Amino acid sequence: MSKRDDLAEQATDHALEHGLIGLSLRPLAAALGTSDRMLLYHFGTKDDLVATLLRVSNDRSVAAVRALTPARDVRRAVRDLWRAMNTESLQRCQRMYVEAAALGLFGREPYATVVREANEVWIGAVADHLVASGVRRSRAVRATALLDAAYTGLMLDLPLDEGVPQQRQTVRDLVDAVAAVAQGSA
Repeated sequence: MSKRDDLAEQATDHALEHGLIGLSLRPLAAALGTSDRMLLYHFGTKDDLVATLLRVSNDRSVAAVRALTPARDVRRAVRDLWRAMNTESLQRCQRMYVEAAALGLFGREPYATVVREANEVWIGAVADHLVASGVRRSRAVRATALLDAAYTGLMLDLPLDEGVPQQRQTVRDLVDAVAAVAQGSA
C-alpha cells in the first residue's frame, strides 16, 4: 500500500468517526501523525482529499454489498441488504454519504460530483446483488432505484427514530414492494 493510500484509509476512518462538516487539515493531520503539508503533498488540495475520503468510504460500502452471498430469492436479498446496511461500518459510511449529499445538494464541490459517481457505483453493486439473487437485470435496475430511495430514507430516520417496530414493518413492506417490482407485478 502506498503512503497516499495509507493516509487515505486513515483519514477516511477519522472522517467516519468525526464527520466531514468542519473537517480541517491541521487537526486531521495531527490525528494521523503527519502534517497538513504532507496531506497537501499527497492529495493536492483539501477538496481532492475530501473526494478521496468519500470514494474510499463508498468503496468500503460497495465491497460489503459485493461480499454478500447471492440470496435464494429477491425477498431474502432485500433482507440481506438491510442487515448489511445496519452494520456499524456501513451505517458510518452512510452517515458520511448523507453529509456529502446534503452539501452536494447546494452545488458544493467536490461533494456533488463525488456523490453522483458514488451513486452509480453503489446502484450497480446493489443491482448486481439482485441479479445474482435471481432478478432479471431490467427489473433489478428498477428495484434498486426503489431500494436505494427507501434505504436512504430509513437510514436518515434510524438515528432519530425510536419506532423500531414501525421500521420493521416498513422494511417488510419494502420487501413486498421490491418483490412485486422484481416479479413484474408492479
